[in-house]
Amino acid sequence: MSRCHCIAVAVLVLGATGTGMAAPAGPDIVRGEQLYARCAACHALAYDRVGPRHCGLLGRRAGTVPGFDYSAAMRQSGIVWNEKTLDHFLRKPLAMVPGSTMTYDGVANAGERNDLIAYIKAANSRAECKKP
Repeated sequence: MSRCHCIAVAVLVLGATGTGMAAPAGPDIVRGEQLYARCAACHALAYDRVGPRHCGLLGRRAGTVPGFDYSAAMRQSGIVWNEKTLDHFLRKPLAMVPGSTMTYDGVANAGERNDLIAYIKAANSRAECKKP
C-alpha cells in the first residue's frame, strides 16, 4: 500500500470516529439503580424514610417535601435540585449544606454520581413516582 493510500485510510478511520477514539459512554441508568442501593438505607423513591423521598426531586426546592422534618440548614439552603446541584451535593453533602442531618459522606467518583443522577431522573417516569 502506498504512503498516500495509508494516510487516506487513516483519515477516513479517524473521521468516522471523530477522533479515532471511542466516544465516552453516557450515564448508565442500570448502574445508577445498583448504586441507589446505597441511598436506600435512608431513602426511597416514593415515600419518606429517614431521608425524604426522591420522586420529584429534580426541580424541587430543598427542604420542601410536605411532612418531612428537615434540618434548618436544608430548609434554608435555597437549593433547587437539578443535575448540577445534585452532583455537587452528592460529592460532599456536608460541605455543601453544613448542618444538614445527611450522614452519608458522599460519592467521590464522578461517573458513579452521573449514573446515580441518571437513575433518579429516569425513575420519575416509573409508576411509583406517578401516583397522585
